[in-house]
Amino acid sequence: MAATGFSYPNVRRDESAITDYHGTEILDPYVWLEDPDSEETKAFAEQQNAITLPYLADCETRENFKKRLTELWDYPKYGCPFKRGSKYFYFYNSGLQNQSVMYVQDLLESEAQVFLDPNKLSEDGTVALSGRSFSEDGELFAYSLSNKGSDWVTIKFMKVDGKVQLPDSLENAKFTSMAWTHDNKGLFYNRYPTGSKADGTETDLNLNQKLYYHVLGTSQSEDVLCCEFPEHPKWSIGAEVSDCGRYMILTPHEGCAPLNRLFYCDLENHKEGITGLLPFEKVVDNFDAEYEEHWTTLVEEDEKDVLEWVACVKQNLLVLCYLHDVKSVLHLHNLTGERLTSFPLDIGSVVGYSGRKKDSEIFYQFTSFLTPGVIYHCDLTQENFQAKVFRETNVTGFDSSQFQTVQVFYPSKDGTKIPMFIVHKKRVTNCVHEKSRGIIAVPNLRGGGEYGETWHQAGCFGNKQNVFDDFQHAAIYLAQQKYTSPEKITICGGSNGGLLVGACINQRPDLFGCAVSQVPVMDMLKFHKFTIGHAWTTDFGSPDKKEDFEWLIKYSPLHNITIPENGKQYPSLLLLTADHDDRVVPLHSLKYIAQLQHCVGSYEKQTNPLLIRVDTEAGHGFGKPTAKIIEEYSDIYAFIARALNLQWQD
Repeated sequence: MAATGFSYPNVRRDESAITDYHGTEILDPYVWLEDPDSEETKAFAEQQNAITLPYLADCETRENFKKRLTELWDYPKYGCPFKRGSKYFYFYNSGLQNQSVMYVQDLLESEAQVFLDPNKLSEDGTVALSGRSFSEDGELFAYSLSNKGSDWVTIKFMKVDGKVQLPDSLENAKFTSMAWTHDNKGLFYNRYPTGSKADGTETDLNLNQKLYYHVLGTSQSEDVLCCEFPEHPKWSIGAEVSDCGRYMILTPHEGCAPLNRLFYCDLENHKEGITGLLPFEKVVDNFDAEYEEHWTTLVEEDEKDVLEWVACVKQNLLVLCYLHDVKSVLHLHNLTGERLTSFPLDIGSVVGYSGRKKDSEIFYQFTSFLTPGVIYHCDLTQENFQAKVFRETNVTGFDSSQFQTVQVFYPSKDGTKIPMFIVHKKRVTNCVHEKSRGIIAVPNLRGGGEYGETWHQAGCFGNKQNVFDDFQHAAIYLAQQKYTSPEKITICGGSNGGLLVGACINQRPDLFGCAVSQVPVMDMLKFHKFTIGHAWTTDFGSPDKKEDFEWLIKYSPLHNITIPENGKQYPSLLLLTADHDDRVVPLHSLKYIAQLQHCVGSYEKQTNPLLIRVDTEAGHGFGKPTAKIIEEYSDIYAFIARALNLQWQD
């Protein structure tokens, strides 16, 4: 019986499972949990849910949270309109629809009609639209569908006029481009060789991505292999057709590094049809900076602000989006580089944009901690380039004027100043002594892109500990400034952020009262062996290299679980994973919770619960239906409230 009042499952440990890493033997007693299809793994997940789900259901505040979340979620959500051919399209969710619906209209002022409704593709909302591509003239539409949150997609086709579904269907695509040739005969797309199954529950490595060409009206078995790089099995192949339609542009890249190679093929030489591998010409195939002498600088690099993206619009204008101290800034330049205007924005982020070289207007969408969404429209045929509010969203029952967002800069362990946003009710200076219903604090840690590549690299490879230090010192700052106290701090993170949570509760469990880790990366010695995990070696390093192993083993959450010192305990922990997560496979969470419960679960000082919630029919998060999102966050908030002994306030 654990100190928390219930028994954790008695889980088999394989003490013979030992792997030698560069002369260091590492025990891997739960290696059997890496097999998602084994009955033993399924039984383990069921046993864990048998503890966790009743615990969550028994939280006094859960139904209150679910009711409130349902009320707050029930507001209209719009995406930026975008023009294809002669028509406008946009996405809209009336509030609680599981998936947003795609609408079409002839003019911005005309009545919109449903173009594609993913909600009709499944009863439970688990089929999601994951990608889309129109032909150059806007007459044909290709779209990819994800099932149960998997990264695997099926590509379907429609004629825009009449919304006619075409019989073509392309299976087993993943991380795919969808690039139409301008003759409307077909499109390029990517797929991987597949094993016995490809439904999102498998853990096989994704290697040797290939580029194919599909001719509309033919079987997928007739698709033409256009490009592959067998000597570079980890490469992913980005593909697009140039604006003029003449060139096929290839941007192969490896991993998550912000680098790519550049190749092109002249499609004019293939007017009679694409019948085999295309002869691509190299433009950039390495990064030794030997090409810069041929470049012309249009806009000089800013001394501080980070250029996030650029878009050409109206043939001769450039829209540039920068990050200034983690806040979006939007400028308009001409092709000589001269800045023509800046679009006014509050503190927040540009999360949506539409406008192409052939368009004479742009739309951009702004959100912030307190603004659910504002879409702006700018008619670039007007000389003043003034952006106007096109559509603004309000949430019933939420008065943003009662809250404020401030940005602070706090010192990390090595003295580096780290920016952090803090959101709280106005006139609250000391949340420990005010009924403020809490605060939200979001630190912008090294390893991200907030201040460019130097900031990014300061949190990668052997510098990864900086990220954990930055996060831990955010908690220290909040306590020192009397915003809260350690036992009332909850930390949350997902995916790579879930790794952050796991590492920090291992290193400084005394700083936090509760932790929520969603679909985390926990096994830093094996992450690169499953699905697309090899792509992350460009940030983490590879345990196959001795130098990289030396720093990975020091923070890998799975391998650094110990009983806390000085009578401390782990914070209340809720892990969340899903059976169809083929981005960060569930084995990371399963192995971590098994090891944590084994090492700490029976420790007499460990009165906080250590739980995992294994969702079904769900993946890494993309395309998750609204109903599942509300259920998940009802569980999370109820768990936090119970862990921190919080009472519901109407």
